[in-house]
Amino acid sequence: MSYPGYPPQAGGYPPQPGAYPSQPGAYPPQPGGYPPQAGGYPPQAGGYPPQQPGGYPPQQPGGYPPQQPGGYPPQQPGGYPPQAGGYPPQAGGYPQAPPQGSWGGGPAGGYPSIGLGNLSNPGYNPGMPGGGMQHPQSQGMGYPGQPGQPMPGYPGAPSPNQPMPGYGGAPAPTPGYPKAPSPNPSMPAYGGGGGGVMPIAPPINRGFRGTIKDFPGADPLRDSEVLRKAMKGFGTDEQAIIELLGSRSNRQRVPLLRSYKTAYGKDLIKDLNSELSGDFRKLVMVTLKTPAELDASELHSAIKGAGTDEACLIEILSSRSNAEIKEINRIYKQEYKKSLEDAISGDTSGHFRRLLISLAQGNRDEREHVDISLAQQDAQALYAAGENKLGTDESKFNAILCARSKPHLRAVFMEYQKMCGRDIEKSIGREMSGDLESGMLAVVKCIKHTPAYFAERLYKAMKGAGTKDTTLIRIMVTRSEVDMLDIRQEYVKNYGKSLYTHISGDTSGDYKKLLLKFCGGSD
Repeated sequence: MSYPGYPPQAGGYPPQPGAYPSQPGAYPPQPGGYPPQAGGYPPQAGGYPPQQPGGYPPQQPGGYPPQQPGGYPPQQPGGYPPQAGGYPPQAGGYPQAPPQGSWGGGPAGGYPSIGLGNLSNPGYNPGMPGGGMQHPQSQGMGYPGQPGQPMPGYPGAPSPNQPMPGYGGAPAPTPGYPKAPSPNPSMPAYGGGGGGVMPIAPPINRGFRGTIKDFPGADPLRDSEVLRKAMKGFGTDEQAIIELLGSRSNRQRVPLLRSYKTAYGKDLIKDLNSELSGDFRKLVMVTLKTPAELDASELHSAIKGAGTDEACLIEILSSRSNAEIKEINRIYKQEYKKSLEDAISGDTSGHFRRLLISLAQGNRDEREHVDISLAQQDAQALYAAGENKLGTDESKFNAILCARSKPHLRAVFMEYQKMCGRDIEKSIGREMSGDLESGMLAVVKCIKHTPAYFAERLYKAMKGAGTKDTTLIRIMVTRSEVDMLDIRQEYVKNYGKSLYTHISGDTSGDYKKLLLKFCGGSD
């Protein structure tokens, strides 16, 4: 732009052809003699130097470097470190928040996301579903996992996605880690080019990853009428029950208990119990419980009676958020007049009992930020407690696996693999045995990649003679509003056939039809 009082030129500083000092008629004196005319030399107010605000440094948009308020350095609020909407992700980022009150960790006590995610669940790392850790950051650093998306606060800057000086592309420490010592040159592409590192989980699938959503315009009184008609008179219209329960979200199914009683003065659970039978009845009953009620009742069933279903205990306690575990504890005490911790203590022993009690506290760190130097320390501590020691210090494994955040633990597992050339799972297999080994392995798998963990649980529930229907029902219902689409992807990838096909071949009748509704389709 031109400056007042200076011979007008497009382009500003630096000088262009014909600009000061060599334009025709400039100094030496122009026609008209000396002292110079207005607009000559020396410059008038506003000429060069100095320039008007917006000159160099820095210039207005279009100058070099192109900077507006919010450019680098320094930026206005909203620059780097990232503003709201940057990293850590806000609601609607990763992991995708399910609808409030639904399965999936909405504020009203749902099931965990993944996250990540898809990292249900959660976390460390952009770039992969489930919040895993690979993702060389060659395309733009739209963090997390958004290829080529410029970061907020860099309008029009050249190469908006290149790592910033001194940061190596790492996110700035978040408020949870004030003055964290980690410039993290190896984050977030984690591994700093150490090729061959096995990814902890594939790229994040953004958005809602469940198969069951709120049914538009559902009315509990109208739905109660449909159920009443299906059970009234001779015979039962199972298909009507399947269609209704298989198309309503949990928060639309649970109120049916009250609306049914309001409309007909009868207990819906008792009516369904008397009309239905077998696994179909079990599945229908499970669909009418809130997430926390279902988890509490599944934990109670896993503990009571002869034998304990250790895998069920670990599955629930390692995949739920702190808020969900606290709600499960509350419901358990209310329903069974005994704390969950006391029930676990009375039915398990040794280090396995300690692992379950630690998980049942619902006190895991849930910050999203990962400090690589801390992750390296934890990886070294695990190595020193296991592979690098005669005997195993199980309590060190317990402390790290139950207290650290899931994103942090994914970084720890990656560091561990780089450090000793062995998967953490292999080390656990070599160092532990029995329930403790299977419990620790389940915790690690669930944290590494939640959908793959649930795909394996479903596969084992159906393979071989007989089906573990309790496990099949629980996972199909609880994950249908969280990450069933990701579980289906992992299933077909790892076991060569779709979950839908496997359920179809392993179950039958109305039970099969309702399960397939929760599955949502074939891959």
